[in-house]
Amino acid sequence: MRRRTGTVLLSLLLSTVTMGAPAMATPVAKTDDSAAARSERPALTDLNVTATRVASERLQRPTDITSASDGTGRMLVAEKPGTIRAYDPATDALGQPVLDITNRVENAGNEQGLLGIAPSPDGSGNNTLYAAYTRATDAAVTLSRFSLAAEDPAASEEVLLTQPHAEHTNHNGGDIAFGPDGFLYMGIGDGGGAGDPLRSGQDLGTLLGKVLRIDVSGKCGELPYCVPPDNPYAHTPGARDEIWSYGLRNPWRISFDPEGRSLWIADVGQGSLEEVNRIPQGVRDQNFGWSCMEGTEQFAPDRCDPTADYVDPVFTYQTSVEGCAVIGGRVYRGEQYSDIADGTYLAADYCSANVWGIRSDDGGHTYQSAKLGKLPIQVTAFGADSSGELYVVNDLPGMMYRLSFSTDS
Repeated sequence: MRRRTGTVLLSLLLSTVTMGAPAMATPVAKTDDSAAARSERPALTDLNVTATRVASERLQRPTDITSASDGTGRMLVAEKPGTIRAYDPATDALGQPVLDITNRVENAGNEQGLLGIAPSPDGSGNNTLYAAYTRATDAAVTLSRFSLAAEDPAASEEVLLTQPHAEHTNHNGGDIAFGPDGFLYMGIGDGGGAGDPLRSGQDLGTLLGKVLRIDVSGKCGELPYCVPPDNPYAHTPGARDEIWSYGLRNPWRISFDPEGRSLWIADVGQGSLEEVNRIPQGVRDQNFGWSCMEGTEQFAPDRCDPTADYVDPVFTYQTSVEGCAVIGGRVYRGEQYSDIADGTYLAADYCSANVWGIRSDDGGHTYQSAKLGKLPIQVTAFGADSSGELYVVNDLPGMMYRLSFSTDS
């Protein structure tokens, strides 16, 4: 990490260990890549990724996919208009919607709709689902909790958090994920328009352009959730307590490495660079630079703070040269291809269908990247099943695919 308003190197920002986290089942923590695994893996440039279509039925502009985490082996797929379907790999079938909130989702804008889903991570199979969407009444980015076990799951909605987003229809973000600490993380875009006209990226007084971290296991005061006491701005006047990291334009997919426990964030670029960021476990308060910076380049020098610490992405590629919008993926931790792909993060581009692998062979100090092939066009989301195998869904084609890895050697 370095100060990107100049050439001065900065020391790594370290945080305290998370305290007060709700209980949840998590795998035993280990480093992202052990020395033994690194020595046995083939070179990243020898790795290939291919996609095989599953589920013959088409989806309605799918935006997210995740394991149902209910012991059934099912996967849940969010559709942009406001429905969630269950996919059963055992039968290769998509069932009827398990949740339908189309009557409360604003779906008119291309980047609006049902944006992200995350089942409760407590391992109890209680069918609690969290969902983020743009609200029909005012386009606010909305985080809600539902019970899929209810007679009418839509009627079980409990709204937890809203962020006004009425000025522009784009850059809603809306992906959500539970971290290894049991807290819910949520990415929200900068509010839309070109060039961050609301100046949200560096404004700690708004949730726009941020990754949030909240405790949804309880209620605190008038809030239907709690703010973890070690959030970096939990006690800062004028700043939103929920902020975990900031300086983002439109984080389109965030995910945790289930073993290394780092948080990966893909941030869609303005027009020069698409970027992928990584937050190591135990690190907080990271500023990714938007809208002073776009990737590794200055975007608006007049918005740069010479005292600020801007964090470099671990990977970038050129917009309009190698694609149009980065789609964040997952770190592969499945069993089937563990000998060749373990610890490899995948990201794709919506337009070019390029898929890249990113990984570190020195514990996260430096990163390598390589193109691993092509995926179907217009990929919108990656997901992992209960065994860690990866899937993708794509937009207007509305299809679902299972990914596989191979090597040239």
